[in-house]
Amino acid sequence: MLRQPLLALSRSAAVRELVSTLPVSSGIVRSYVPGETTEAAVAAATGLVDEGLKVTLDYLGEDTTEHAQADATVQAYVDLLGQLSARGLARHAEVSVKLTAIGLALRTSAQGSAGPSSTHQVALENARTICRAARNAGTTVTLDAEDHTTTDATLAVLRDLRKDFPETGAVLQAYLHRTEADCRELAHEGSRVRLCKGAYDEPEEVAYQSRLDVDTAYVRCLKILMAGQGYPMVATHDPRMVEIASSLASRHGREQGTYEFQMLYGIRPEEQRRLAASGETVRVYLPYGGEWYGYLVRRLAERPQNLTFFLRSLISKK
Repeated sequence: MLRQPLLALSRSAAVRELVSTLPVSSGIVRSYVPGETTEAAVAAATGLVDEGLKVTLDYLGEDTTEHAQADATVQAYVDLLGQLSARGLARHAEVSVKLTAIGLALRTSAQGSAGPSSTHQVALENARTICRAARNAGTTVTLDAEDHTTTDATLAVLRDLRKDFPETGAVLQAYLHRTEADCRELAHEGSRVRLCKGAYDEPEEVAYQSRLDVDTAYVRCLKILMAGQGYPMVATHDPRMVEIASSLASRHGREQGTYEFQMLYGIRPEEQRRLAASGETVRVYLPYGGEWYGYLVRRLAERPQNLTFFLRSLISKK
């Protein structure tokens, strides 16, 4: 019942300005975002890897409208990948990138309006820079999914990017009506696909609305990916989905290591360690950086029981 109001808050500039004055160390923020700096992110990744987990790191930010900000995000990823390599973490840690953070959502520039074709090219070239740095470091990149208005553009960039970097991962959101078809297209050999339920506020014309419908769609998509020739990345904290994924992997003769589970930093850490101890590959999605507000609100929408803790942190702010 709280999901839609919470997601509406993610679009409120006034609430964003107020909440963003909270230090990243405050209660609920620290539970999901280990820090704002590359050093903090690498330290958190090191701790997770030491526990037998793998990591994908996300430098938070989306809907970037200025070239300079997009360039700064690209450089942040290049610096991060350099540190992962230097610390010997690259075999265990990759990066997740939102295309609207690196050029897909650019607005008017000095050269004029940035139209769809030009923003596609900027995002593609910036993604190539990050992919090149990842390959040099010995790891990979996954292109994050965003709201449904970016899906076609994101998959178009993915197709172009995979010509040179076929190891680039995709993310599909099961609550979108289109996703079963996208799963069939991407379930080919060598294709890494992260399947999540979806965390954006989408209209009923394009996305399932009820929890039951979303769960059912997730299972249908999971069946396609597990039956395919690709590498499924099962992004869920739902115990039922974990069990179903394990059963489907067994049914299709998949050995551990031919798929993986993914969970968010700070959510069900004991389950993450339990699965890893059982031999499963478990990757933790680890976000960092100053632009944590939208990410945080979507996490609250997924688990509204965290709202009380969050409000307590907000009210006690001095």
